[in-house]
Amino acid sequence: MKRLMIGNEAIARGAYEAGATVATAYPGTPSTEIVSNLAKFDQIYAEWAPNEKVALEVAIGASFGGARTLVAMKHVGVNVAADPLYTVSYTGINGGLVLVSADDPGMHSSQNEQDNRGYALFAKFPVLEPGDSQEAKDFTRMAFAISEEFDTPVMLRVTTRLSHSQTLVEEGERQEVGIKEYKKDAPKYVMLPGYARGRHVEVEKQMVRLKEYAESTPLNHIEWGERSLGIITSGVAYQYVKEVLPQVSVLKLGMVNPLPEKLIRSFAAQVDRLVVVEELEPVIEQQIKAWGINVQGKEIFTLLGEYSPEMIGERLGDEKPLQAIELDSQIPPRPPLMCPGCPHRGVFYTLRRMRLTVMGDIGCYTLGALSPLEGIDACVCMGASIGMAMGMEKARGQEFANKLVAVIGDSTFVHSGITPLIDIVYNQGTSTVLILDNDTTAMTGHQHHPATGYTITDEPTTKLDLPALVRAIGIKNIRVVDPLNLAELEQALKEELNRREPSVIIAKRPCALLNRTKAEVSYYVDPEACTGCKQCIKIGCTGVYFQEEENKAAMNPNTCVACGLCPQVCKFDAIKVMEG
Repeated sequence: MKRLMIGNEAIARGAYEAGATVATAYPGTPSTEIVSNLAKFDQIYAEWAPNEKVALEVAIGASFGGARTLVAMKHVGVNVAADPLYTVSYTGINGGLVLVSADDPGMHSSQNEQDNRGYALFAKFPVLEPGDSQEAKDFTRMAFAISEEFDTPVMLRVTTRLSHSQTLVEEGERQEVGIKEYKKDAPKYVMLPGYARGRHVEVEKQMVRLKEYAESTPLNHIEWGERSLGIITSGVAYQYVKEVLPQVSVLKLGMVNPLPEKLIRSFAAQVDRLVVVEELEPVIEQQIKAWGINVQGKEIFTLLGEYSPEMIGERLGDEKPLQAIELDSQIPPRPPLMCPGCPHRGVFYTLRRMRLTVMGDIGCYTLGALSPLEGIDACVCMGASIGMAMGMEKARGQEFANKLVAVIGDSTFVHSGITPLIDIVYNQGTSTVLILDNDTTAMTGHQHHPATGYTITDEPTTKLDLPALVRAIGIKNIRVVDPLNLAELEQALKEELNRREPSVIIAKRPCALLNRTKAEVSYYVDPEACTGCKQCIKIGCTGVYFQEEENKAAMNPNTCVACGLCPQVCKFDAIKVMEG
């Protein structure tokens, strides 16, 4: 049976059909739907791990134990998992181990555009790159087979466009492979230096075998057309090439590490001009040039952002698709905003009003950096806010620390905020940390985490007690506040910032999208009382807007959820509860 699937769903289907029995992940766009779909299969144990490093370590243990295992994460998540990743290349596997890296060209939901094919070059393991949902399913199945044949982890590298676009997929039957026998083997699995030296030799031998495999595998194949131009490409870029230049010869690479040198040399010798079309880094291009083959790539194309059929056509053939949509030129820009009723809004309104320096973190609350809230000074990566606050405090002294806070979400705190908070206590910092606890991993679609009390399958479990955890770390000053009570929040901040010891304020209120029950009250703007000061507009909520002709604010009944924030910021009592 065929049905439409996004690439992430197809990957999950491929793992299911391959007989996988364990799946782990930390949710991160564009990878999130992979393991959430795997959790629907009774034959597979699936979990949300606290972070990507833990997810990979669980996957490694499951693989050593004989299970076919898939672990998924977005591209920056691989940075978190890099330590075990490099070493599991040495140990090899037992049950097949597939790591899905979902890269994000164009930075639709990410802080950088890194190209994770580079990990495979340095850590020395194979990478498969599908070009549509059918290949996403098929390549996942093949990845498990390759992993076990060559005793290596395999990276399945996808991008946002493949993860979230739909194509038809032919469903197959599940292959029941069972759990492989586990045998104690310290020289293989215990990476003491003496053992690791021997395993490095095995890694190099496997790479030689994989290079031979790359030459003959159907994952890499030539589609002959006109030979005046030959294009080497992979992934979703292949679809763009075929759409706009169907007449040219194409070498489609499904395995992008190691590359098939003999096949590429043969293809290059039979075309007049050779071009590599690959998004982001010139990973394929540089290796081909290193072999002395005349090839073009980034001289024509950019290192930045996503490619498109239009761009490829213009730069290679001065052609456009017959039905080019060119969405970027038709859709007006729409900046991201916090949802109406978002508990984070009051926090950043208050932080800006108090003129504090704010070290921010990754989550919905990162939007607090944007106008009109403009409440974040810096944001680097998951969990960095607390460490950055500590560093800034030590660099600039106590006087500056009294106007400095770190802001981090509940899921992000569990992910990688606990360790830097320990650093603050251990190294006698005085930083104030705000944990924005909205009971979910909201930015990626409301996934559970250890502090929600539920597993990936909504099964009740032990709920991480954040105040107790913070207290165990050594924080004596802990208070829980309602972030939509501005007076309470501001008072808490003033008191904690004036301490000469570290403190944590937990701003606790569920995400506005978790409970969509109709509000008990509704608000309106009294035109007689409204002075047109626009103070209510500065909270950046779509529930209230400004009427330029009348020079008055007004409520939008279609979006207002009656969170009660805007009445608190109005100095003239113009926003009132509607009677009746």
